[in-house]
Amino acid sequence: MKNSPGLTSTRRNFIEKTGTAASVTLALAAGRQVHSATESPNLKLGLVGCGGRGAGAANQAMNADDHVNLHAMCDVDRQTLDKAEQILAKGKPGRVSVPEERRFSDFEGYKRVINECDVVILATSPGFRPQHFEEAVNQGKHVFMEKPVASDVAGIKRVLNAAKVADEKNVKVAVGLQRRHQPGYQQWIKKIQDGAIGDVLTMRALWNGSSRAGKLREEGESELEYQIRNWYYFTWLSGDHNVEQHVHNLDVANWIKGEQHPVVARGMGGREVRNKLENGQIFDHHFVEYEYADGTLLYSQARQIPNCAREIGETAVGSIGRAELTQRLFTISGPNAVKKNFRRNEDGHQLEHFPFFKAIREDLPYNEAERGANATMTAIIGRMSNYSGQPVTWDDAMASNHILVPTDLVDFTSPAPVQPDENGWYPVAVPGVTGPFD
Repeated sequence: MKNSPGLTSTRRNFIEKTGTAASVTLALAAGRQVHSATESPNLKLGLVGCGGRGAGAANQAMNADDHVNLHAMCDVDRQTLDKAEQILAKGKPGRVSVPEERRFSDFEGYKRVINECDVVILATSPGFRPQHFEEAVNQGKHVFMEKPVASDVAGIKRVLNAAKVADEKNVKVAVGLQRRHQPGYQQWIKKIQDGAIGDVLTMRALWNGSSRAGKLREEGESELEYQIRNWYYFTWLSGDHNVEQHVHNLDVANWIKGEQHPVVARGMGGREVRNKLENGQIFDHHFVEYEYADGTLLYSQARQIPNCAREIGETAVGSIGRAELTQRLFTISGPNAVKKNFRRNEDGHQLEHFPFFKAIREDLPYNEAERGANATMTAIIGRMSNYSGQPVTWDDAMASNHILVPTDLVDFTSPAPVQPDENGWYPVAVPGVTGPFD
């Protein structure tokens, strides 16, 4: 999902819109502490990946701390970089200073952005996230990285290893799973974990929504350049939409289970309407039955087909009741029945930056990388099962050498990891033919 980089939601406006509810006030307390820390030194912010989500995150980081200033930027598409800089500079006058010598558009530019800054936002296509995160941690820089944190198992392993190093180096790490920072979700999950519906027996996670259009090839661009520009439709770059998008809902399920993750995925999926060359490789529908170690089942749906029912949310069915969160409506049935509408302006994309910068300013423990990796890996084993038509266990997947993202890309002349056939069609997984770790 992308936010407009021109969005300017200040803390004052946020409070005015959301009123004086205690839950929201508590959620914003950390942000106000950072806001008032005028004696704190300025922090140099770097942005790696300047699309809508990256520019939005940079804006929200500056909203969360008045002494964070955008200092360096990197994107392999220079036009995207320049456009984001213009929008951010207009929205944050005096706080964006990115001269030519701190604008990078080559494949190694992320290293120089990290070197120039104190805090870095990682928001390129997910396939590159592990190597960028690894570099930032090695340089000892604080990291906000968007979800998902990888597109393959090799990337998950890199993230988990770098997360341990981050702890050793006292590097603060935030991951863009914003539901974790929304008061409504926090209250809902706490009620479930406090026994409002009894023992959780089954769960459901849904992201059945709209589809984004693929991008047509432009004259003269290389194969790798095209795939990176049309990144959403290539599994090595996005992970498929059940990883790139549905990871939010799967993270909520793991949260309900007390940070457990599933032990096996049994799924099915395919392509019903993605029948154009620009649709690349990914499926348009996924269904996965996940099983946790204690036998709890999670039924997961992710669909991107136009003119179908739109359903986004999570459900938990317990021994004495049922909890649902769908389209901002929270309900519990059973002896502890309750119903509540979530606040319209409960902006998780903004809220997630406040505790991150509070941790940096006050030197508090803060590392969401492992949690983000587990949510992403949950989505990856679901994709593996859907692509292959075989059950896939967590342990088997983690023991595999599954790798989709090349480690030797140097520029747009490098060969892309997948190639079209003579008619321009890309390889698409076929259940029953494709192996789970292909």
